[in-house]
This record gives sequence, C-alpha cells and structure tokens, in this order.
Amino acid sequence: MFRRYADTLTSEGFIRIVIHAVGRMKAGPERELADRYLDRAAKAGPAIGMELAGVSEIPESRARSTLERKREEGRKLLDFAQGGALILLDERGKNLSSRELGDRFASFRDSGFRQIVMAIGGPDGHDDAVRAAADLSISFGAQTWPHQLVRVMLAEQLYRLITILSGHPYHRD
Repeated sequence: MFRRYADTLTSEGFIRIVIHAVGRMKAGPERELADRYLDRAAKAGPAIGMELAGVSEIPESRARSTLERKREEGRKLLDFAQGGALILLDERGKNLSSRELGDRFASFRDSGFRQIVMAIGGPDGHDDAVRAAADLSISFGAQTWPHQLVRVMLAEQLYRLITILSGHPYHRD
C-alpha cells in the first residue's frame, strides 16, 4: 500500500521523502495524528525543496525464523530504496536532535540525492545487510516503542525539521 501526500515534483533541486514501513497502520487516533503531521509536512516542504511523497507499507514477513523474516523484509526495503539516501529508525541508531536531523536532510538534498527513504522495520528489527547499506541510522531513544507511536513521532519530526529548515523560530535554540 502507498498513501500519497503530495503530487510528484519534478523540479531540479527537490528531494522526495518516503516513509517505508513494515506492517500496516490501522485506522484510529494514531493514524489520524500521523496523517495530520504528514499533511503539514507535505504542505510546508516544497518551500525548501522537500516533497513528502507518501508512505509505503509492506506486510510483515511470515517466514519461520527471525533471521528469515528480517532478510525477506530487508530485501524489499533495499529494492525500494535504490538510488536514494536510506535512513533507518533503529534502536542502535544515533540519538539526534531535531536540528541535527534537519541538517542531515538538508545535506542529503544539497548533495544531489533525489530521494530519502525513512525505514521503519518489522517487530524483529532490521537485517544486518540493511544496517550496512544505510546512510544513517537514528533512534528515538533506548526504549521500545509501538510501531503506531513511532510513525506519529517520525511524522512530527519530519514536520518539525521542515519548519526548522524553513526558518521558523525554534524554541530550543
């Protein structure tokens, strides 16, 4: 499933942002909140050369072993992310501030990448091959978060980093 938040932009200098998630987010308050932030990000992004293209969801693997599940999900992710910057949400990732994450996005955009794929793994996490291929791994802390809340937090951070890069006052500065 792919939910689109903006029409595809073809202008030079724009970078597409896509969220790739293992598992489907059901209707409910978490999805409504995530969609609200993603809609805001989609409207604000073009002013700074960023297009929120949408959310790609793939079903969780039904393979028997954890290793097989992670590999199967990882292959799909790597196929999807070809040619773009790959950012993993991963418990082993770096704990970046909103401004630092925004600076990384701007760096990817300014260095010629045409797409950023933000990847949320399945319940077993990311395969080692995916971790090795990632351009950046980030974490929302050492705690374990339900996937629905991770999506809300990611959506909010995308909106926040776009507003920071747009020059809106940021209360943490």
